[in-house]
Formats: sequence, structure tokens, C-alpha cells
Amino acid sequence: MSRINRRDLALLALRAGTGAVLIAHGTQKLFGWFGGGGLEGTAAAMEHMGFKPGRPAALAAGLGEAGGGALLVLGLATPVAGAAAAGAMAGAVAVHAPAGFFAQAGGYEYPAFLGFTAAAVGLAGAGRYSVDHGTEHRYDQPWTVALAFAATAVAAYAVVAGRAVEQRPREEEEEGKPTDRN
Repeated sequence: MSRINRRDLALLALRAGTGAVLIAHGTQKLFGWFGGGGLEGTAAAMEHMGFKPGRPAALAAGLGEAGGGALLVLGLATPVAGAAAAGAMAGAVAVHAPAGFFAQAGGYEYPAFLGFTAAAVGLAGAGRYSVDHGTEHRYDQPWTVALAFAATAVAAYAVVAGRAVEQRPREEEEEGKPTDRN
């Protein structure tokens, strides 16, 4: 029996814990599990927050979290898993940013932590106790790291930019409304 490598065990624990949390959050959005709103409820919430259309944003968030989380747990295509989860968390950071940093005030502390953790695992690799290792890293090639993070950055930017464009007309409309002082 080969010697147990603490680094590989640490990566397994980090992947499994982070992935499980992401799966739970993603399935809340997609299926309404664990008290979530499901796709329709999440889409309505996304639209209310200015992410229009809400359904594609909700679907992207749910798939990024649940799919990225599942891949992290398995240690399969780990760079893609880390990038997908980090991208979904970048969107969550944008949602929570107006409330500031700290989670107790509704801020972005928690999604930022999950995103950085997923990105770090994606960059570090899954370790020995993973599907990537079992498949001789067939789905974990150096080029997938760059491609996965670039694609996720573009997707996260598109979601956040769509929200910014939607909010500008609303803010301009509010500025033009008469107030009690007029």
C-alpha cells in the first residue's frame, strides 16, 4: 500500500466540502431543493435585481454552482470545475456587492470565499484521489486551465454587464422623476 499523501487528502477534503456546498446552492436555484426558489423563483429574483432576462442568468448560476460543484467533488476536469464555480460566484459577488463585504449584512464575503476556493482548486489540481488522476489527467490538461478561466470570465462579464446596462436606464428614469421638493 502506498503512503498516504496529506496534500492529496487535503485537496480531497477541500474539493468535497466546497463542491458539496456549491451543489446545494446550485440545486436550490435549479430545482428548489433545500428551501430554494427553483428556476422560476430564482429567475424572478434575478429580474428583480436587474439581471434581465432572469431565466438565463438563473440557469447559468445554477449550472455553474451545481455542475462546477459536482465536478469538484469528483475531481473531474478540475480546471473547468474551478472556473465554472468561480464564474458563478463572481456573479453572486455582483448580486451581493451593494450590501458591502460582510455576510451578516448580506454582503459578498461568502460567495467571494467560495469563488476563490474553487479557483484555487482548479489551478492546483485535484490530487491523487480524483477522477482526473484515475484517467491520467485526460480532462485536466494545461490548456484547459486557460480556456476555462477565459470562458468563465467572459460569461461572468456578460451577466454583470447586462445588469449594469439594465440599471442605467432605471437610474436615469428615477433622476428625472419629480420629488416632493419640486
